Amino acid sequence: MMAILTGFEFVEMSNRKSKSNNLIHTECLSQVQRILRERFCHQSPNSNLFGVQVQYKHLIELLKRTAIHGESNSVLIIGPRGSGKTLLINHALKELMDIEEVRENVLQVHLNGLLQINDKIALKEITRQLSLENVVGDKVFGSFAENLSFLLDALQKGDRTSSCPVIFILDEFDLFAHHKNQTLLYNLFDISQSAQTPVAVIGLTCRLDILELLEKRVKSRFSHRQIHLINSFGFPQYVKIFKEQLSLPAEFPDKLFAEKWNENVQCLSEDGSVREVLQRHFNVSKNLRSLHMLLMLALNRVTASHPFMTSADLMEANQLCSMDSKANIVHGLSVLEICLIIAMKHLNDIYEEEPFNFQMVYNEFQKFVQRKAHSVYNFEKPVVMKAFEHLQQLELIKPMERTSVNSQREYQLMKLLLDNTQIMNALQKYPNCPTDVRQWATSSLSWL
Repeated sequence: MMAILTGFEFVEMSNRKSKSNNLIHTECLSQVQRILRERFCHQSPNSNLFGVQVQYKHLIELLKRTAIHGESNSVLIIGPRGSGKTLLINHALKELMDIEEVRENVLQVHLNGLLQINDKIALKEITRQLSLENVVGDKVFGSFAENLSFLLDALQKGDRTSSCPVIFILDEFDLFAHHKNQTLLYNLFDISQSAQTPVAVIGLTCRLDILELLEKRVKSRFSHRQIHLINSFGFPQYVKIFKEQLSLPAEFPDKLFAEKWNENVQCLSEDGSVREVLQRHFNVSKNLRSLHMLLMLALNRVTASHPFMTSADLMEANQLCSMDSKANIVHGLSVLEICLIIAMKHLNDIYEEEPFNFQMVYNEFQKFVQRKAHSVYNFEKPVVMKAFEHLQQLELIKPMERTSVNSQREYQLMKLLLDNTQIMNALQKYPNCPTDVRQWATSSLSWL
């Protein structure tokens, strides 16, 4: 009897132990998800910089000269999307704000060309971020001119020794160049050239021809300092970045779990199939944003029952990243719409990519229906027209010229936006595609 009870107790204890292990795993995984997601979304202040140490040193020195010595500066950070411009400036500002004398004095103003679409909105945002109340006595300023003069007075009354330095960060800088008369840029650069309130103007842009967009008077007041960001690292460095981005920090609460996780990441970086996926990504784009997207999709598959990332997770994430959006649209089309796309494919092959119209596609479809009347339903012409228009709405075909009111829709010239490979790959995955339709797509043109 005692032995049976002991057996029951043993089973109960082992169940309780496995439940507590699962609970610990769940807690660890929620922390892992939070840490890595913050890192992948560039929200972690401790994320590392890769391959831009020289540019970082240049930027931080320039900011220190403004913040500590009261020297006004202007600089443009130029690089393609995903090259780390925002990450670079955020890192530099974080290091700057860690200096106690700077933290208490320096003011920051962050503007974005996508949000502040004209100078009036930008000025209101500047006065808000500088906490300059737009009121003197009982007078409230409302017009753009009054706003501008109020702001300029506030900045010009200062001097290098007694005023708080102001750092202006202008994201999507090229959009500010499209503002009327470039008034904001002119005034900011003008202040940065004079011995008034210390100002650093930092523009972030992905346009290499940015200086050509500036007016002569604006260009003459700009310092012409430029920091270019180009990802110049090789594949071994890319694999190293992959490891660093997935590894857990030393201060992770559960040391044992962190050790296992980091060992698993090391094994992944040495796995042949993972390296193949990374090589493909590296060849397409060196920017870390695409790598972060790949890792984010793989991280989503990590659960309590599947606590460590595997090569299969990364391969599936890679398939999701490289999925052809147009081919995916084809999967959701009706059989009639598929038939019309195949008819267009054949017309492209016959006439060597020359544009076609609805009547030509309809005639091609009719030839197929007459040959295979037993397997394909012969739709009425208005129904076929509706399907053709649906393909145009999905942007799988596009008109060669703008439609005029008087032109007949049947004879409007169109172009197919899918190539033969996309069509054939989509047909392979198309559910319940009639055999005759598939054969028609692969058939030669000898019967025409």
